[in-house]
Amino acid sequence: MNKLFFRILVLLMSLSLIGIILVQVYWFNSSFKNNDEQFKYHVTQVIGNVADKLEKQELYSYANKVNRLKDSIGKTPAKEDLLEVLFVQRNKRTNKTIVYSNTLTSEDYDITGELFNKKFSSERFKSFSSKRVTEVYNNNNRIDNSPLGQSIIPDLRNEKSGSLDILNKAQQEITYRDIAGSLPLDERISPEKLNSLLKKELEDYGVKTKFEFGVLNHDQATKIRSQGFHYDKDASYQVPIFTDNEGNSNYELYVTFPHKKKFLLSELLSITILSIIFTLIIIVAYTSALNQLLRQKHISEIKTDFINNMTHEFKTPIATINLALDAIRNPKIIEDKEKVYRYLQMIRDENKRMHAQVENVLRISKLEKRELDITKEPTVIHDIIDDAIEHVNLILEDRQGTVVKHFNAARTTSLINEVHFTNVLVNILENAIKYSPDAPKIEIFTENVKDMILIKVRDHGLGMSKVAQKRVFEKFYREHTGDLHNVKGHGLGLAYVKRIVEDHNGQVYVESEKGKGSTFIIKIPLIN
Repeated sequence: MNKLFFRILVLLMSLSLIGIILVQVYWFNSSFKNNDEQFKYHVTQVIGNVADKLEKQELYSYANKVNRLKDSIGKTPAKEDLLEVLFVQRNKRTNKTIVYSNTLTSEDYDITGELFNKKFSSERFKSFSSKRVTEVYNNNNRIDNSPLGQSIIPDLRNEKSGSLDILNKAQQEITYRDIAGSLPLDERISPEKLNSLLKKELEDYGVKTKFEFGVLNHDQATKIRSQGFHYDKDASYQVPIFTDNEGNSNYELYVTFPHKKKFLLSELLSITILSIIFTLIIIVAYTSALNQLLRQKHISEIKTDFINNMTHEFKTPIATINLALDAIRNPKIIEDKEKVYRYLQMIRDENKRMHAQVENVLRISKLEKRELDITKEPTVIHDIIDDAIEHVNLILEDRQGTVVKHFNAARTTSLINEVHFTNVLVNILENAIKYSPDAPKIEIFTENVKDMILIKVRDHGLGMSKVAQKRVFEKFYREHTGDLHNVKGHGLGLAYVKRIVEDHNGQVYVESEKGKGSTFIIKIPLIN
């Protein structure tokens, strides 16, 4: 049930993490599309404004020239057209009559082609003015009964006159469009002026990226363009410019942005980087937590296995001690000194075994807390090896095993702690005996490699898997054998070996193959 819950929890956490990442990707895509739409809207506004400004500036320049020429010709214009509008309103109840008249006059100016660089022989420009009169007659009977030709004086008269600016402007704009449409494009605008207008408008709308522009005449390139402009209809924004009086235009302004994507991404850069950082933190935290959970789960399994093994290892000595004590208490045996001594020796040996197990646990604990006192002295390695073999000799004889020595090292003196280093070799030899199902056959080699001495302990036992080789020096680790405890051990011996060897500035590793035995290799620096 716990395993199922753990798997479901890991699955849900993984799905949540994937969901967060997918949401981030979706958000990024949506933001990029929104920025693209906003960019398109701003650029459309910009080029529309530029097209309007081009026409207004050209019209303004043209109107200025016309007005200056009107002032400079120094002659009275001919009044050519006359239009009079009359409006009469009578109120029979009050006997009141209102008469409104509007007289529209146009004045012709004969202006030569100097205005347009003599490209046109002459053009006629008109200026419109009006005279507006409002008369009020309180007694309309006077109007109806007056003799023909007799002037009637109104009770109230209001007269207004002046120039009609609206008609003047409309007439000038119509004339300007007709004439300007016949001019070459490069006489109406320059690339520098167009570039300046575009740059200012784009900056006002916050579009601060490189742009290229070009004016095309029915899809044909003109001289009005930037140096880096390349016509690409799909990647450009366009608007018609210099429209005629009918709203048609021969020219279109195209604007392209070579670094558009880079600009759009730059607007999302800061928030995207933060999003990526936070996502990475979540991923690292998640993987770290998952790794810790798996590690703790594995340590829990190893500790359980360790307790089971320790239980088995203590169970036998305790049972033996109890049996020996029961035997000694027997009146027949207590009189037999030889048997009593044998049982006492048995109790002593079993107690010694349990004490050794406890010492191993305490030794590892002290190593981790750095409380173990390790003083080193120059010592001959071959002597230490011989001492270690002597320690396991009884066990070896009991298993009818053999140890063959191949001492090939010429230099053998190292700075070591004799007691602890002997324990290191004893642990390795005991493992070699323990994991040999048949009579143990152990070989010990020594050799010099530069300023190091190599000690190799080879057995022909069970061997170990690749996974076990990587983890064999971990505390509490024993290769999984199910619930079988036919091979005694608690997973502390090789952890102790590694810590002592490293404390001697050395290295220890193992080479093994399942079913073919193992070789433990120790490298220790020599005294120069």
